[in-house]
Amino acid sequence: MTWSDDSQTRVLYVQTHGIDDPGRSATPFFLAAAAAAMEFEVMIYFTMYGPTLLRKDVVDKIGPRGDQGEPLRHFIEQATGLGVRLLVCQPSLALNDLSLDELIDGVGSSAGRRSTTSRSRPTP
Repeated sequence: MTWSDDSQTRVLYVQTHGIDDPGRSATPFFLAAAAAAMEFEVMIYFTMYGPTLLRKDVVDKIGPRGDQGEPLRHFIEQATGLGVRLLVCQPSLALNDLSLDELIDGVGSSAGRRSTTSRSRPTP
């Protein structure tokens, strides 16, 4: 998953917190949704423990208020519905003993890809 060549307005959010810190789980999704609503090209990059939030067996069980309030899936669908793309760090999958098959649909991997951040600077 890489940036498109035609966009000059790009935002990359990085999520490092995972299921052990549910209070921080939704923030990147609603910030990304806000940026996407302003017509920015937006990705959320999940690294460290962040990929645990994308597990199929987790997104309906936790949210920013733990097991109360809206589940994490609500915030994910809000963001992806506006075009936000989700990218996971391949070494972080290994760190958390996860595979892409265990994550929700639509998540891309950084394995074998050109660095996203190297293309995030606007061209003159």
